[in-house]
Amino acid sequence: MDLKTFAKEFEPQQMKNIADIEVVRTDTEIKSETRKDQNNDEYKVMFIVKDGEEYRVPASVVTQLKAVLEAKPDLATFKVTRTGQGMGTKYQVISL
Repeated sequence: MDLKTFAKEFEPQQMKNIADIEVVRTDTEIKSETRKDQNNDEYKVMFIVKDGEEYRVPASVVTQLKAVLEAKPDLATFKVTRTGQGMGTKYQVISL
């Protein structure tokens, strides 16, 4: 493949977000890793894997899920909605 074709088809790798999943099971395994960004700076990321894809789980989602589980310990599934962008992104956990 030549560079021109490659560039046209190129999509930068970006981790998906838990809000991109329609229904999330509470028994899904969560992972935490330290990774390096493009500047070689380390950062921690929490994520789940669904169908071979990694989905980032923001700490605010975990905090909200904890509160929902305190009220409804038998919760099996939930959904996450997202509003805003960048540092202004807000998440809401909705029990299903």
